[in-house]
Amino acid sequence: MGKKTFRPLNFSKVRTYPLKKRFSKVRQSLLGKKVRKGARLRSFIKGLPDILAAENLKEIARKIARAHRGDKTILVGMGAHPIKVGLSPLIIDFMERGIVSAVAMNGAGIIHDFELAFMGETSEDVASSLKDGSFGMAEETGAFLNRAITKGYDQRQGIGAAAGEAILKARLPHHRLSILAAGARLGIPVTVHVGIGTDIIHMHPEVDGKALGEGSLLDFRTLTSVVATLGDGVFLNLGSAVILPEVFLKTLSLARNLGSRVRNLTTVNLDFLPHYRPLTNVVTRPTLESGKGYHLTGHMEIMVPLLFASVLEEL
Repeated sequence: MGKKTFRPLNFSKVRTYPLKKRFSKVRQSLLGKKVRKGARLRSFIKGLPDILAAENLKEIARKIARAHRGDKTILVGMGAHPIKVGLSPLIIDFMERGIVSAVAMNGAGIIHDFELAFMGETSEDVASSLKDGSFGMAEETGAFLNRAITKGYDQRQGIGAAAGEAILKARLPHHRLSILAAGARLGIPVTVHVGIGTDIIHMHPEVDGKALGEGSLLDFRTLTSVVATLGDGVFLNLGSAVILPEVFLKTLSLARNLGSRVRNLTTVNLDFLPHYRPLTNVVTRPTLESGKGYHLTGHMEIMVPLLFASVLEEL
């Protein structure tokens, strides 16, 4: 075969059109506004560009506000990270305002929630304590939570209610920082969904597998009853990459299987990294038929206060 020859293409007959006839995604009306010294929060939020994530943030805030005004369910799902980055007071505030209808957390969430209530601090240095096997061996954390879970099992309580009531009854010094205690105090469901072996309290001598399993199953059933009311409501997943997205998808299927028309829901995943399960099980699949899913990427300690402030401004 001979060698191919390529010559420069003649562009003289390329077809063009007037720029003003083209649709443009970025328009002057969508641009951000200058930030002025001493500006009020409302003007700052309104001044964000109506483009991409900033537009989504404002749209999510409007939908949460609309759901609250319409007495629709607003469910917060979360890993332990929101607690570790200081967001408990904000979540509790939204529970007290009646904006958040229910909270679902993973097993690690109750550990950091308890420790904040017990001594006003949490989150050990895993790397240094792993070397000598002391990681996860704090006596009070394992003893208090396992005893609460076992007592809850005896009384047919889920883990969330059992731990929340135990924190209130013990009058822990910083119980006002506890999402679990707030749920028990306000009558708001806080459910806990554990994977056996994932949490430090499972290493404690007082752990009871029957109580853990039954308590988490009861909470799964309670969460299903919450999700059954999510039509026209909002599910906000804060930083749970695996457990809550998986649990949420199952509760949604169960609710629909049992006859609840969970339609037109708004789902939001907020995390500093996009992960497969939240994007699939929270953002995409639940809203295929109706509703809309959103993903916000960013550090929760910045994004959640900004979102919650935006909701309050909408209200």
